[in-house]
Amino acid sequence: MKQIIRPTLSVLLPALAAASGLLLAPSAFAGVEMTVQDRDVARSVSLGGSCNRCELSGRNLSGATFTGASFMNATLVGANLRGAEMVGSNFTGSDFSRANLTGVEIVGADFTSTSFANAVLTGAEAQGASFVRANLSRANLSGGELHGVNFNGATLIEADFSGSELFGATLANVRAAGADFSDAEINASNLTHGDFTGASFRDSSLDGARLTGGVFSRADFRDASLRRTDIRGADLSGARNLTQDQVREACGDGSTRLPGRLTAQACRGAIRVIRAVPAPPTPPAPPRVRNFVTAER
Repeated sequence: MKQIIRPTLSVLLPALAAASGLLLAPSAFAGVEMTVQDRDVARSVSLGGSCNRCELSGRNLSGATFTGASFMNATLVGANLRGAEMVGSNFTGSDFSRANLTGVEIVGADFTSTSFANAVLTGAEAQGASFVRANLSRANLSGGELHGVNFNGATLIEADFSGSELFGATLANVRAAGADFSDAEINASNLTHGDFTGASFRDSSLDGARLTGGVFSRADFRDASLRRTDIRGADLSGARNLTQDQVREACGDGSTRLPGRLTAQACRGAIRVIRAVPAPPTPPAPPRVRNFVTAER
């Protein structure tokens, strides 16, 4: 039978050190809860307050909850954050390169200018999160639910979004050469002025999306859905596997560039911008934790 132990403060410090490599200042204990099962420390840590510029590379923080926390410019290279929850927290300028964030849940968190190069975020669930100017080169976000997420100006080179739901997402001004959006739902999203050279949109749904000013040289649109997709001013002249039937369902004009003898047609009636993504809920108040100090491994 599994035994659940809720350690007192006297045993909390060594348990936390074993779990994540962190040492917390005495005033930080109020915001941390640990669970021990069968002599193994479960990764059930609540973190709040400020840990700016923390060095957490390689730490095991699987299942941790970040609530109203500030981890600006923190280093989490190769960290294990599998199943973590990030609510209303600020990770601006941090480095999650090669980190494992499988199944992470994100609500209203800020990852502006953060690096996720080669990170794993498969099955991630995000709502109202900001990845503005973030680096997600070769990151794996397949199978994720990324509703209303803002990737404006992000680097998505060779990133994997296959099978993901990106409803109402902002993918404007991105660099997404070689990215994989196959079988993804990108409905009502903003792809304006993005570079999608060599990207794959096979079997994807771009219904109601806006591609104005985007570059799609060698992008693959085989069996993609383009119902009422705004392709006015988009450069699709080098796109592959694009058919007249697909283009006929989209909304183009004289500035649309298409391959071969394909011709764009204007949609009947005005193109309406779909705003069906609700605002993220207000994050709860952070725990009374104000200082974190990292320990050397």
